[in-house]
Amino acid sequence: MSQGPIRTLREDRHVQILLVDDDPSIAASLSDALRYAGYDVTHVSTGAAALAATDYQLVLLDLGLPDMDGTEVCRQLRQQTTAPIIIVSARDGEIDRVVGLEIGADDYVVKPFSTRELVARIRAVSRRTDQANNVVTPETEQRIGALHIDRRTRRVNLDGEAVALTAKEFDLLSFLAQDPGACLTRQDILEAVWDTNWYGPTKTLDVHIASVRKKLGNAAWIEAVRGIGFRLQEPE
Repeated sequence: MSQGPIRTLREDRHVQILLVDDDPSIAASLSDALRYAGYDVTHVSTGAAALAATDYQLVLLDLGLPDMDGTEVCRQLRQQTTAPIIIVSARDGEIDRVVGLEIGADDYVVKPFSTRELVARIRAVSRRTDQANNVVTPETEQRIGALHIDRRTRRVNLDGEAVALTAKEFDLLSFLAQDPGACLTRQDILEAVWDTNWYGPTKTLDVHIASVRKKLGNAAWIEAVRGIGFRLQEPE
């Protein structure tokens, strides 16, 4: 990891970051750089410690942990928190990135990386989360057939049963639901849900669409419009 100058990025954020990495030298260097950038950092070196942690607002997760695979840690973390998760790993294959996003990560950064890049990713993910949590729409609660979306509490129910969505999956479903039946372009969805500076693989939208369809129990809820994008509608 090359640190590089980050003086222009420093802000008093008071954001608590949980850093999960079993390499002491990397963890120490990264912790110092993030604290210099204005973040509070708690470091743990095992998956078990990460799952036991409670006081954090964002997670930086390495996949190579001594007690359990990082992908399983990510999966379990996503089940217990809506905090943004950024995977930080030397695994640079496209399948690794896709799997990481599919199991709930909000971004995926490949080692080695510059501190400036990582801080930019943290800022982008935090900004998207803040915007999603503070969005005000004319229709805070919305029903589409058996589907009930509550944007204030960020909860989704289908036929009276809770649907457990990740933060990004909720943002995606909420955006599609703003105009049921309308075809929304891939670019519009990416810009609204991931913002214009999305760094991840182009398949991330398809991965999240597939996950939301699976959790809704019927792929017909989200129809793919070939060459254009997707539409949300109640299955016939």
